[in-house]
Amino acid sequence: MKLSLSEEILALLVCPVTKKSLRLATEAEAAGWTATEPFEGVLITEDNSCAYPIRDGFPVIVASEALSRETVPPTHLEKQ
Repeated sequence: MKLSLSEEILALLVCPVTKKSLRLATEAEAAGWTATEPFEGVLITEDNSCAYPIRDGFPVIVASEALSRETVPPTHLEKQ
């Protein structure tokens, strides 16, 4: 996933709900969030309380677009 923002701009972004700093989530952290529309990455607050999708390389940091937590583990992470 290529984020279309510089590190300097990313450092300025905050959650519109909690006002906490956002950072790029790891793949494992991103696996715990879901949305109605597909996303290619996740920006997450430092305390992991809120997350926002990255679509087409751009973060969608709008309260109504916040991701939801998965209630069951994703199937690709389940042991077989």
